[in-house]
Amino acid sequence: GLIGTWLNSMVNAIPLTLMSPVAFLARPERWLWAIHAQRATLSAAPNFAYELCVRKIRDEDIDGLDLSSWRAAFNGSEQVSAATLERFVERFERHGFRREALVPVYGLAESAVALSVPPLGRVPVVDAVAREPFELERKAVPVQDAGEDVLRFVSVGRPLAGHEVRVVDERGADAEERSVGHVIFRGPSCMARYHHNPDATSRALLPDGWIDSGDLAYRSGAELFVTGRVKDLIKKTGRNLIPQDIEEVVGAVSGIRRGCVAAFGVADETTGTERIVVLAETRARSREERDRLECEAVAAVAAHTGVPPDVVRVVSPGVVPKTPSGKIRRTAAREAYLAGRIAGPRAIPLRLRLGLLAGSATNALTRAGRRIGRAMQIVWLTMVWTIALMVLGPVVVALLYLLPTGRPVRVLGRVAARVALAMSGCRVTVEGAEQLRRRDGRPLVLVTNHTSYADTPVLLAALPIDFVFVAMREIERWPLIGTFARRGSHPMVDRWRPTQSVADEASIHARLRGGETVLFFAEGGFSAMRGLKPFRLGAFVAAQAIGACVVPIALTGSRERLPADTRMPHPGHVHVWIGEPLQSESPGWRGAVALRDEARRAIAAHCGEPVVAATVARQIPPGTPE
Repeated sequence: GLIGTWLNSMVNAIPLTLMSPVAFLARPERWLWAIHAQRATLSAAPNFAYELCVRKIRDEDIDGLDLSSWRAAFNGSEQVSAATLERFVERFERHGFRREALVPVYGLAESAVALSVPPLGRVPVVDAVAREPFELERKAVPVQDAGEDVLRFVSVGRPLAGHEVRVVDERGADAEERSVGHVIFRGPSCMARYHHNPDATSRALLPDGWIDSGDLAYRSGAELFVTGRVKDLIKKTGRNLIPQDIEEVVGAVSGIRRGCVAAFGVADETTGTERIVVLAETRARSREERDRLECEAVAAVAAHTGVPPDVVRVVSPGVVPKTPSGKIRRTAAREAYLAGRIAGPRAIPLRLRLGLLAGSATNALTRAGRRIGRAMQIVWLTMVWTIALMVLGPVVVALLYLLPTGRPVRVLGRVAARVALAMSGCRVTVEGAEQLRRRDGRPLVLVTNHTSYADTPVLLAALPIDFVFVAMREIERWPLIGTFARRGSHPMVDRWRPTQSVADEASIHARLRGGETVLFFAEGGFSAMRGLKPFRLGAFVAAQAIGACVVPIALTGSRERLPADTRMPHPGHVHVWIGEPLQSESPGWRGAVALRDEARRAIAAHCGEPVVAATVARQIPPGTPE
């Protein structure tokens, strides 16, 4: 993340979008939607992240998702699973993801992250080998990919330019092809030493500038296949957990025998990551006491590392295997656990079950309370709106047709908007209203962001001057709203017929010359996705042609008041920020572009939403209101 993504983006001037890992873990589809929205071409994640997307994302949560821009989906940081790659392609191929976009990579901090990368645009190379010779003789014997006795490894390509990678045996000689050995490397990105750790440095640094990676791999032709780690480092959800650290925490629990704890990882085929297993010895005999120790061990590890262990087994003295000198034999402990010589996980202890149930019940009650509150709110708003429509509706409709067209109807619209917002529990505040005073007698072009259908009534209620909206011609067919637009003399543009569009543009220019204030939604349309979309040039070309001032207006909160694809407004606060009028010092097209960019920067600084890349306009799904 620091070197491969952030620093790389800064050095090469690549736009970078950052996302909290917590946000991804809570809703993995956020990662994919960010790629969709930004039209991203590069994105990296550990193997477990791809597996989580396959397992946790629902089809309805990615309806309309487009991953066709994703050119390189780097998969590294932990063991790459061939099954995960296949499942990811099968799941997201229909959303535009291409198999050749998968890029399994190998790197480590000692080589400034990257070390071996396959050619871009190549489908992943997966090698199927026989299990028995691999486990017994460390030989990767190729077989047809079938049956349970087959292991599959993914190639991580070839070393980067200027770097060398060797696979060596225990003697330090080059291992035979398809023989598993230690990965050593050297190159311009190699570390000089470990910080303040001379012992680790002396173990890692080898003669002639080679460094021991601590990993195992084999070669097949020019391809490198990493098979595992020499040490017992536990890889869990993209984090490197040190067994000794976990063992120390568990050993500090009162009742656990300190120095008699083994922690190790067990591969989990269903998640594509590892499960954390802890074996801890105790002299306690009662079931209740052992249950207490298991609960305290889980809580201690979770508090210390942020990741709770998957299995904690409290066992009798002498069960955890050790060397004659008293060192924990983690590999032997793992083998014994997998072979069933150590009892598998029991049912969750009663106290832990009650704690989990209490937490679940609290969350369920909270969610239920929110649903009930929202339902009551909808019932109340429905009653208020029904009564208002019955009492005030006929009066508004009558005035709409009886009043003269133009400004009187627009005044009626402002009054109706304020009443509607008040009935919906929406409070509007305005900042910078004084900026709407005309400068040097010039007409005003108002430009604002567009977040929801609530934007129009909010602006009608908030702006203290008479103005007209530029609306799409399709709204003429909408009941009531179309009538307000027509009789209010709001200009409309035809987006689909070029000849009519030119005529509409000329009409807007004429109204500006006549001294009217015209408001444009600079993004054109809106969608449910947060973010300030690219601005269209129409408003700024008009301002440049007439010599008008451009006033940027930022809306904050209206998206939440009436989210896309909803009809019932949500009570809350909307803030309208009005910026200082802008004028261009450059003539013609260059001046219009400068006005657009300056207005967008001003609105971006006050709208409270991220700025979306220019290419996002291509991905708005069909049917999105514009």
